[in-house]
Amino acid sequence: MRAVFLAAVLGGLPLLAQAAEPAAAPVVSSGIGGQLVQLLLGLLLVIGLIFLLAWLMRRVQQMAPRGGQIIKIVATQALGPRDRLVLVEVGSEQVLLGLSAGRITPLHVLAEPVVSAAGEPASADFALQLAKLLGREQKGKP
Repeated sequence: MRAVFLAAVLGGLPLLAQAAEPAAAPVVSSGIGGQLVQLLLGLLLVIGLIFLLAWLMRRVQQMAPRGGQIIKIVATQALGPRDRLVLVEVGSEQVLLGLSAGRITPLHVLAEPVVSAAGEPASADFALQLAKLLGREQKGKP
């Protein structure tokens, strides 16, 4: 279905290009005013095509299956302006990574997931805290 829709859109592009070209009986436009109108119409056509293609790209990306991510970032901790620790979950294991400028170093592989004091995985607690913070920021904005 996507292929048919994409083929129809791409098949219509030559028609749009022909529509942008002057007709067989050109309208006599004298001076700079006619050239300016032609320039603006061409510019509007190009901008419209850009927006159309951006919309199509978003639609195609939304059709892709989601939820199949194997690697998840559980938590991060900044150590300095360029250094940080990242806890990444891969399958049932968690890996602690050290990130610095141009370098990623695995520091430790955890066989059991890290849990918070409440007994939940740390990622759930982090997600709740992030949602609360985002909710407060959106309410505070004018």
